[in-house]
Amino acid sequence: MSSKRILPIIVFSQFCCTSLWFVGNGIMEDLMSNFNLNTSALGHLTSAVQFGFILGTFLFALFTITDRFSPSRVFFFSAIIAAVFNVMMVYGGHSIISLFVVRFLTGFFLAGIYPVGMKIASDYYREGLGKSLGFLVGALVLGTAFPHFLNGLETVLPWKLVVYITFGLAVLGGVLILVFIPNGPYRKLASKLDFSVLYKVFKAPNFRGAAFGYFGHMWELYTFWAFIPVLLAAYMKVHNTMSYSVSILSFIIIGVGAFACVVSGYLSQIFGAKKIAFSALALSCLCCLLSPFFFMINNEFLFIGFLVFWGMVVIADSPLFSSLVAQNTISEYKGTALTIVNSIGFAITIVSIQVFNVLINMVNVKYLFIILAVGPFLGLIALYNKRKIKTIS
Repeated sequence: MSSKRILPIIVFSQFCCTSLWFVGNGIMEDLMSNFNLNTSALGHLTSAVQFGFILGTFLFALFTITDRFSPSRVFFFSAIIAAVFNVMMVYGGHSIISLFVVRFLTGFFLAGIYPVGMKIASDYYREGLGKSLGFLVGALVLGTAFPHFLNGLETVLPWKLVVYITFGLAVLGGVLILVFIPNGPYRKLASKLDFSVLYKVFKAPNFRGAAFGYFGHMWELYTFWAFIPVLLAAYMKVHNTMSYSVSILSFIIIGVGAFACVVSGYLSQIFGAKKIAFSALALSCLCCLLSPFFFMINNEFLFIGFLVFWGMVVIADSPLFSSLVAQNTISEYKGTALTIVNSIGFAITIVSIQVFNVLINMVNVKYLFIILAVGPFLGLIALYNKRKIKTIS
């Protein structure tokens, strides 16, 4: 199959499968009302997916799964199993504990989807990897935002149907990868199981610089996504603005990041991945610091415009960090390197989300998002200190 057709299939499959990620957030109000959950369920169930993903990526990396086995088969089986655990939300009288377990297991097998999709792309595209991963992460963004869109159609789509739709999409995505995407021409098979790879990859200074920049980015990203509905609802309450659909706006604010990923991928071919990643990270850090100012302005169009811009810059650097990580590691362990960096990055999101979960009842929401600036600031330092990071576009 032509490489021009390979990328659209990977991108579409990634979108289909990552729609499982935030489906719990998209239907959170329905879960809370149907299963008598309290307001802390948002943070706990979001963290459940992240925690499952962290453990999954750690074990996938530890056993070098994607470097020793066919990435397409790993993607397929992970998609099917994650879809099955996802659909279990609609069955039985759940408690917060059982929902946590179901979402945790969904997250665990998402470890075989998101980083594996990037591994598959890197096996097909050596030049222009930043652009290719821009499309791929854009698909992740749309998949993440999609449940909010479906939930915004609640007068048409019951919450259980939202779960069934994401189940079907995930199965479709897994099948497409298995049937149409063989192993890529640049794939290098790892010859043996090597547990030491997990720390060997971090010995390279260039790899560490790219990875630490990514870690700072991750402190902000998923907490911003998870608490966007809370911020919108708070703004509407404080300013007594006209009612708007929090779900649809959340979809727009998160989903516009897909466009930003594609644009940043193309820009990286002109200016280099590191420079564009640094610029996006700096802008998202600035948004964190300016968030109280825009929250206090009684102009919902200006506020929403600010959040849309933030939704773009908060994710625009993500594919570029993944590209820098892939380009600055050992070829035969590229999949493991991407996976362990994902694992650590998502572990950081757990801390960030739980910090928010605690502080949301202690700090005025308009000041809360300043805390997110810590991650981008540290990430900028890591990038600034590593001037020689390899940046093949």
